[in-house]
Amino acid sequence: MKWEDRITVDPKVLVGKPLIKGTRLAVEFIVELLAEGWTQEQVLKNYPQLTAEDIQAALHYAAEMMKQERIYPLSV
Repeated sequence: MKWEDRITVDPKVLVGKPLIKGTRLAVEFIVELLAEGWTQEQVLKNYPQLTAEDIQAALHYAAEMMKQERIYPLSV
């Protein structure tokens, strides 16, 4: 499974935040739920439009974005 198959970005929807295709649920929101301690089962129960594959895609997307992050020290 590739996250590209399940994540979409549309500047007209939620200001262009990455979303699970076919929903208005942002990757950021799903990752935040998991970070707050929600289990995958709780997420799926509360958001039945999602699948386990959608959650995995959100996590893969987040990981991919973090790999691309660069930190540049600033001189003070």
